[in-house]
Amino acid sequence: MKEKVTAYLSLGSNQGFRPHILQQAILSLNKLAGKVTQISGVYENASWGFDGDDFLNLCVAVETDLRPDLLLECLLSIEQQSGRQRYADENYRSRSLDIDIIYYGDAIIDADSLTVPHPKMHERRFVLKPLADIAPQFYHPLLKKDTRNLLQECKDKSVMQKKGRLFKNREGLFSQLHFLAIEGNIGVGKTTLTKEIAKDFNAKLVLERFADNPFLPKFYEDQARYAFPLEMSFLADRYQQFTDDTSQFDLFKTFMVSDYDIYKSLIFANVTLQKVEFDLYRKLFNFMYKEVKKPDIYVYLYQSTERLLENIKKRGRDYEQQIKADYLEKINRGYLDFIKGHPDQNSTIINLKELDFVANISDYEIVLGAIGKKILERIF
Repeated sequence: MKEKVTAYLSLGSNQGFRPHILQQAILSLNKLAGKVTQISGVYENASWGFDGDDFLNLCVAVETDLRPDLLLECLLSIEQQSGRQRYADENYRSRSLDIDIIYYGDAIIDADSLTVPHPKMHERRFVLKPLADIAPQFYHPLLKKDTRNLLQECKDKSVMQKKGRLFKNREGLFSQLHFLAIEGNIGVGKTTLTKEIAKDFNAKLVLERFADNPFLPKFYEDQARYAFPLEMSFLADRYQQFTDDTSQFDLFKTFMVSDYDIYKSLIFANVTLQKVEFDLYRKLFNFMYKEVKKPDIYVYLYQSTERLLENIKKRGRDYEQQIKADYLEKINRGYLDFIKGHPDQNSTIINLKELDFVANISDYEIVLGAIGKKILERIF
């Protein structure tokens, strides 16, 4: 069994949505370098050594069994994944991600490609300040001073402002949610994704009880006749279930995740009902909508009509096989109009045209990353 060493790393970013880039880097460290055991606060400061946008900086402790040279290779790979480009010259410039090895245990390394402890760490307040959060008494093996003393003696007096927090893992990030709604067109896979998120992140599962609606098979046979009773029965059932499920807090669950938001009732009704019916329906809906819980984040899964029809055919529900492409396109436009018309809602659209989160774990990671980004937008 390889011996594990605690390495202290400094992370910084001044391009793109910085919190998301840094959070993704932390998740990659957990996957590729070792276990992230500590994480400092996140600090904002002016660029150091050149004229550029402000940086976000933090430090992490990683328990790793990688040799120093292999750890460096891993960090360079993570930087590259973020879009970081390195240049032959050593001039300071803006970058999406910068990861430096500050300490590798108490090792002293002086090689062409790596110097540890980092030779300029004691001159940089943006390193020492977050490092003091997680390793205040760690002694510099050459300077023989701990982090607190190095910070006190540092000649760099740059102003640093503490910002929001980042997380050791995705479980910590998703725990910031109270209520997540996963929405999408028929056959997009929202229930599958909702179940997977509930399982992976210990969330209370709220699923729509569509299969029990006696009007649904009849509606697909004769839409004009059964549209109004179908939409009214859906609304009554959704309102009762949604109110019951979202008002009951589960002490053993971290948050709630649902495969629908009750606003879908109005979206579908606007497509299926005649104007006079819809006007009556909307009056009742507006009254109910005021009373229901709104999601922290509203996710809309977008898929092409062709893929939706393929998925519908594949899952084999008899009463869905008569669904037409134009009906799905109207539903899609209704969702997009809803999102556009509610800019104050914390919504995100995830395009699944090139993704298969069921078959490919990497695609599932992309979906989780998009949701994680929206969580961070609420924090920063």
